[in-house]
Amino acid sequence: MTRGQRAQKFSRPSTFVESRRHRFSKWRDRVIGGRRPPPGVDGGTVWIRSIGFGVARFVRTEAASSVLLIIAITAALIWSNLGGDSYQEFWNTRVSARLGPAEVSMTLTEFVSSGLMTFFFLVIGLEARRELDLGALRDHRRLLVPIAAGLAGMALPVLIFLSFNAGTANEHGWAVAMSTDTALALGLITFVGKALPAQIRAFILTVFIVDDLVALAVITFAYTGHVEIVPLMIAVFAFAVMLLSHRLARVSWLAVPAAIGAWIALFFSGVDPIVLGLIAGLTAPARVPTRRTLDDAAGSFRRFREQPTPQSARLATLGLKGALSVNERLQTAFLPWTSYVIVPLFALANAGISLEPSFLLGALMSPVALGVIVAYLVGKPVAVLGVPALISWLSRGKLRPPVGWVAVAGSGTIAGVGFTVAVLVAGIAFTGRALAEAKLGVLVAAIVATALTWAVFRLAALLGPDRRSRALLGDAPERPDLVVPVDPNRDHIRGNGNAAVTVVEYGDFQCPYCGRAEREVRQLLSDEDVRFVWRNLPIADVHPRAQAAAEAAEAAGSQGAFWAMHDLLLHNQNHLDDDDLLNYASILELDLDRFGKELAGRTFQNRVEEDLLGADLSGAAGTPTFFINGRRHYGAYDVESLRSAVMLARDASEAATRRATTTDTPR
Repeated sequence: MTRGQRAQKFSRPSTFVESRRHRFSKWRDRVIGGRRPPPGVDGGTVWIRSIGFGVARFVRTEAASSVLLIIAITAALIWSNLGGDSYQEFWNTRVSARLGPAEVSMTLTEFVSSGLMTFFFLVIGLEARRELDLGALRDHRRLLVPIAAGLAGMALPVLIFLSFNAGTANEHGWAVAMSTDTALALGLITFVGKALPAQIRAFILTVFIVDDLVALAVITFAYTGHVEIVPLMIAVFAFAVMLLSHRLARVSWLAVPAAIGAWIALFFSGVDPIVLGLIAGLTAPARVPTRRTLDDAAGSFRRFREQPTPQSARLATLGLKGALSVNERLQTAFLPWTSYVIVPLFALANAGISLEPSFLLGALMSPVALGVIVAYLVGKPVAVLGVPALISWLSRGKLRPPVGWVAVAGSGTIAGVGFTVAVLVAGIAFTGRALAEAKLGVLVAAIVATALTWAVFRLAALLGPDRRSRALLGDAPERPDLVVPVDPNRDHIRGNGNAAVTVVEYGDFQCPYCGRAEREVRQLLSDEDVRFVWRNLPIADVHPRAQAAAEAAEAAGSQGAFWAMHDLLLHNQNHLDDDDLLNYASILELDLDRFGKELAGRTFQNRVEEDLLGADLSGAAGTPTFFINGRRHYGAYDVESLRSAVMLARDASEAATRRATTTDTPR
C-alpha cells in the first residue's frame, strides 16, 4: 500500500504511536516552552471577493437583470398602447419636496431619470475604477485602444445622425445617437456570447465607460441652459466633503448628507445631477485587502470579544469596514438596487411609445428614426472595429486591442444597444412625435444589434480551438497576476509536469473552504493536461493551527510525502494538534525523529513565510485563491467554473505555442 493510499484510507489518528508522543512533547517544550497557540474561533475564512470577482458578479447580475429590463420595456409598450392616457398621466404626476424656501419639483419621469438613475451611473463609475485599479486595464498602456474606439464610436454615429437631420429642427438632438446602454449591452452579450473570457468584458466595459463619460459631459454642457454659479460651487464643496468622509472612517456618516446636498445643489445649478453618480464612482479607488488590514480588522474584533462594549463594537465595525475598499462597499450596497429596481423602473417610465401601424410606418421612415438606427447599426460597429485596426496598422502592431478581432467586432455590434442615455438625451432634446420616433429608433437598433452580436460570436464558436482562441483573445502579451512564477525545483506540483495549464492555489490547511475546494481540484486533475501547485497561505489569527500544519506539510515534503500529508491535513481539518501531526507522520511511515525535530525547531518557517510574501505580492489575502496560467481566477471555485477557466487557458496556451512554432519554423 502506497503512502497516498494509506493517507486516503486514514480517517482518525490511531493510537499505536503513543510512546512517540512523550518524546515529541519534550522537543516542543524545549523549543517553544510548551506554549500552544492561543485558542481561536474554529470556522471558515470568509473568502475575499476580489476586484475581478466584482466584475464577474457585475456581469452575472446585469445578465439576469437584462431579462427584467426587457420585461419592463414590454410592459411599458403594452401599458402605453392599451391603457389609454393613464401611462402619460401617471408618469407626468409631479412630486416635490420643500426645505425652507428651497423646493425641488419634478415629474415622476424626471425623478426616475435624473434622481434614481444617479445610482446607476454610480455603479458604472465604480466598475470602471475597479477595472483601472485591479482589473485587466490596470496596465494603462492597454487603455489607448479602447478609449480611441469609444470616442470614435460616438463621433461617427453623431455624423451619421446629422447627415439625416442636418438643416432640420431635429438636428439639435444629435447626441441621442452616440451612447450605448452599458447595463443592457453587457447583459445581452452575456446571453448571446456564452462564457466569454473576462478580458472581453473588460474591453467592452472600457469602451462603454468612455461612452458614458462623454455622453454625460454632453448632457452637462451641450444640453444645459443657464448655469447658476453659486449652487454649482456648493455642489463642488459638498462633493469634496463626501470624498473626505470616505477616506476618514470616523466621519463616514457625513457621506450621505453630503451626497444629497451635492445632488440638490446641482439640480438648482441647472446641471443634470446624474453626472454626480459617475464622478463619484470614478473617484472611489478599489483595492484588494492586504493581510495587514485583515489582521487589524481581526484584532479589533478580538478586542470586542474580550470587552463587548459599545465603543469596542464601533471600533470593530470600523475595522471590518476599513478592510474593504469604498468601491467594494458601494458596489455591494447599490448594484442589486440598480440592476433589479432602478434600471427596469427607468425603462417602464420611458419606453412607452405608440405601436399603431400608422405611426410605425411613418416613424421608421422619418429622418430621426433612420438617423438613430443607421448610426447605431453602422456607425458603432465601423468605428469600434475600424479605429483599433487603424491604430494597429499605423503602429505596426505595437498598439493592439487587448482582445482578438472577433471580440472587437462583437464589441462594435453590441455597442448598437442604446437605451438609457439615449432616451435621457431624447427626453431633453425632443418633444412630441420626434421624441417617439427617437425612442422607436433606439429600440429597433437594440434588437438588430443583439442579433448581429449573436451572429458574430456564433461564427466564432464554429472555428477550431486555435483560431477561436486567437479570434477572441488575440495574441497581445498579458501581464500576469502571479508575481512569483512556478518553479519546479521548489514548488510542490501534482499532475502532468508538462501540462499546458498550471493551477496555483494559495491555501490554508485549516480553512474549510480550502477543504471543499480540494474535492473540486481532484476532479479537475482527472484531466492529464493540468498540473496543480499548492502554496501556503496560513491565516493564523483565524486558524491557529494553520501555520503548524503548513510547516508539517513542508517537513513531510522533505521526505517525499508532501501530497500525502496535504491530503491528510485537508481531510482532518479539525484535528491538527501537535500529537495529530505526529500521528499523520507515523501513518505515512516518515522518519519520526527527523519529522519531530524539524517541526519543533520550526525548520520550515522561512519556507512558509516565502509563500506568504508571494501571496502578498500577488494580491492573495483570502483562501482559497487560484491562479490559472498566471492569471487570477475570479468567481466561484466549483469544478465547472474552474474547468471552464482551464479550457480557456488551454486554448490560449495551445494557440500561443502554435504561433511560436510557426514563427520559429524556417521557410
